Amino acid sequence: MDLPRIFSIRESSHRIHNPLTDDQLATLGRALHLAPESRVLDLASGSGELLCTWARDHRITGTGVDISTVFTERARARAAELGVSDRVGFVHGDAGGHVSDEPVDVAACIGATWIAGGPSGTVELLARSVRPGGLLLIGEPYWRRLPPDQESVEACHAADRSDFLLLPELIEQFTGLSYDVVEMVLADQASWDRYRAAQWLNLRRWLDRNPADELAAEVRAELDGAAANYTRYEREYLGWGVFALMRR
Repeated sequence: MDLPRIFSIRESSHRIHNPLTDDQLATLGRALHLAPESRVLDLASGSGELLCTWARDHRITGTGVDISTVFTERARARAAELGVSDRVGFVHGDAGGHVSDEPVDVAACIGATWIAGGPSGTVELLARSVRPGGLLLIGEPYWRRLPPDQESVEACHAADRSDFLLLPELIEQFTGLSYDVVEMVLADQASWDRYRAAQWLNLRRWLDRNPADELAAEVRAELDGAAANYTRYEREYLGWGVFALMRR
């Protein structure tokens, strides 16, 4: 059970596996006014930056669950680096069925709502772990503006225009599930640039080191079109944000 190798190659230099910067992740932590000893569950926790930095900065405790062996080991190393291994732990496993043994104050899934079939299913999954009055954190793409044709849709990693919503419609989806949106931090084009452009350098450096690897042709093909595709389509049409929700 693991992610395909291409994911680890593409994001080998990333500590945050989504288009938030360090400052934006820190802004989110401050905006939530987390009390010391708040318990956080992070599903699809990646390299653990949210839990590790919030444990350092806000004295939270928590658990991360991720299917990637590479990212889980990085998360444990990051916790040790920041001196918070006694406050946060990381489990290699399928986050799609994970429910906390005890209610948590914050349950998060930042950028991987596919683990439960989309935003609605992920809200339902996270709600099984959070205490009454606690927070859900959902990271999700949305359309900055509607793409004009199917080519543009597919270039933004969607099969159909209906796969993503415009920002007001996404918020209305959450409210339709009987949740108030009480905070949000949105990626901007500059933070998207840092996320995507760093991937190109990761791909190129991996290719230079591994020209005979069985994945080399796949990595070469991705790198050939990555920058043009991003600047032509994703940068113009695709937004991304983290939304804090509270049950009504």
